[in-house]
Amino acid sequence: MSTPDIRGARMALLDLDGTLMDTAPDIADCVDDALRAVGMPPRGEGKTRLWIGNGVQRLIKRAMTDDMDAEPDEALFEKAYGIFSELYSQRLNVRSRLYPGVREGLAGLKALGVRLGCVTNKLTSFTEPLLAQVGIAGEFELILSGDSLPKKKPDPLPLQHAARWFGVTPDESLMVGDSENDVRAARAAGFQVVCVDYGYNHGNDIRESRPDAVIHSLADLPALLELAA
Repeated sequence: MSTPDIRGARMALLDLDGTLMDTAPDIADCVDDALRAVGMPPRGEGKTRLWIGNGVQRLIKRAMTDDMDAEPDEALFEKAYGIFSELYSQRLNVRSRLYPGVREGLAGLKALGVRLGCVTNKLTSFTEPLLAQVGIAGEFELILSGDSLPKKKPDPLPLQHAARWFGVTPDESLMVGDSENDVRAARAAGFQVVCVDYGYNHGNDIRESRPDAVIHSLADLPALLELAA
């Protein structure tokens, strides 16, 4: 755990993919099946892990083009996207798993009186069933998905909306994530930000994004906040 440089928080927003759960196995399986269905080669889980983080549409485009920013044929993309969406809605939680320490971390935060929300770029139709299936949906007072608001991370809008909803100021607020998107959103919203050193950050070390602290497990977070209080 890195040396903390944070203050106590009244509210914490947690990312989903790569922070709470390792969802890449199921996402990759459905991406590859969708690619096969439109006559394209599968990419494999390793590449899919590098592409997760900017919403499912960008993920499918990356898989189709094998490139972070390229645009595929629009008609073929719509077909592949539709197939993926249908497959993934049926296979959200086949091989996906909560990361070690997640349940302990959430319980510890609540014991400190920290109010909890989940803010993810995943679509609502995937987010809410998945959180319910793994039994942690009830831990969050607010769940914001990638299509809940007009903009998603790294735009600060979801974080700002959550702070208003909880009735807290930005300096009382904490973003917890695994990627540069989470850090950028937090900085733009005036939040503190703690990142886990696992997850999906396009293959880059999250320390390069300079969050306020880096932890190995969400179970470490309550003690970090107590230390900072």
